[in-house]
Amino acid sequence: MPLLNSLATPYAQALLQVTDARKESDDVADQCKQLLSIWSSSSDFREAMTSPVLEPDAKKQVLSTLLSEQIQPSLLNLLKVLADRHRLVAFDAVLNRYLDLYRQSRQISLAKVATAQALSEAQQAALTQKVQAMLGKGSVEMDLSVDPSLIGGFVVNLGSQVIDASLAGQVRRLGLALAKTS
Repeated sequence: MPLLNSLATPYAQALLQVTDARKESDDVADQCKQLLSIWSSSSDFREAMTSPVLEPDAKKQVLSTLLSEQIQPSLLNLLKVLADRHRLVAFDAVLNRYLDLYRQSRQISLAKVATAQALSEAQQAALTQKVQAMLGKGSVEMDLSVDPSLIGGFVVNLGSQVIDASLAGQVRRLGLALAKTS
């Protein structure tokens, strides 16, 4: 992945400079998240954008038609540049790198949270508060997902720190403790 990251970084840095200058970085960050969701959920869109058969002009037309009303012009221009340079294969890498740089510049930490079942708004707010208190400084952005294999509870990944408050984790730790005693 380092090669893809080295390809994505200059595009992401350029986009962040433009969006910061235009004071639209917050909007573009939200739009990047939406586009990444579409990218991961729509194989038709992903295959069309990465197809070597489609010409860059056709890809740019599709992007304009689908997205011109939903995203900032600066983001659309970046996607068109990627199409021109046959770099749409790095679509998700560029947008993810932009989000990384955006979070770094705003001192926002990303907490990836897996729960056994979907959390209510109140539970999300309480968990966000607890993670924020652990973090101490800056703010936190929660990336929530549901993983039924956890049985109950949650797992929080905050950088290199992992907090496993899941039932599956407790069972695993209990099994290890029992194995040590025998």
